[in-house]
Amino acid sequence: MAEARDTWRSGNAGPSPEGAVPAFRPSAMRAAPGLNMRPGPGNGVPAEKREGEAKAEQSGEAELSSEERQRQAEERERAERQREEEEKQRRSEELKKGLHPLQDCYVFWFSKRGSGPAAQRTAYEDTIKRISEFSTVEGFWCTYCHLLKANALPNYTDYHLFKKSIRPLWEDDRNRAGGKWILRFNKKLSGRYWEELVLALIGDQVDYADSVCGAVLSLRSGEDIISVWNRDASDQQATMLLRDSIKKHLQLPPSYLMEYKPHDASLKDHSSFRNTWLRG
Repeated sequence: MAEARDTWRSGNAGPSPEGAVPAFRPSAMRAAPGLNMRPGPGNGVPAEKREGEAKAEQSGEAELSSEERQRQAEERERAERQREEEEKQRRSEELKKGLHPLQDCYVFWFSKRGSGPAAQRTAYEDTIKRISEFSTVEGFWCTYCHLLKANALPNYTDYHLFKKSIRPLWEDDRNRAGGKWILRFNKKLSGRYWEELVLALIGDQVDYADSVCGAVLSLRSGEDIISVWNRDASDQQATMLLRDSIKKHLQLPPSYLMEYKPHDASLKDHSSFRNTWLRG
């Protein structure tokens, strides 16, 4: 990887990347209205029997739910094995072409939020635009050298760097069970730290890199925020070791406090950076 790291740092720009492609936009869905049902007569069935039947039915639903979760876990494992095999084949082909393959294929995304009532009605997913996909050192620099730097972007814009098969959304299947480490920086420093983090991620230099889904640079009015998303918030050891690795690669002082928030908490309070659960 030494040669690859030298190439990352060289910054040889290639041709301009393809134009932005709109992110996938599924049709808006409305929740079905709740049913207002009043209990009917017992039809002569003793209350104890009705309660027993209800408990049996609930137990059956719980068992089905457990079986369904197991089935979904097995499907995810099969999909992950297939993805790893495809990535291995991809890297082999790129080496034959004389390129420097990355461990994973990545996608840069961009989003910008407006203000006012109209912006609040706009679905977040509709604001995300796909910029470019890359899987080699050469492809990375071809894209990165044509991106605006952080200090040239307006407030309330975001850069997203995610592995190819993962969308930068809490609801994505590979994000839903995870969370994110949050780092807050002075606006004069965020661009440098973002670049260092991006190079560490694509260079597979971060410990527990397999658990990382992606990273986001969020430009805000008073400060800029960098967040690193991982896929399993319940794995405390991996989550804390990821924090330590991020601090090491960004050369942050031991006294610097990072914050962590699971995505399910964000889904409940509709907030990315407020009400964080953990600091360290």
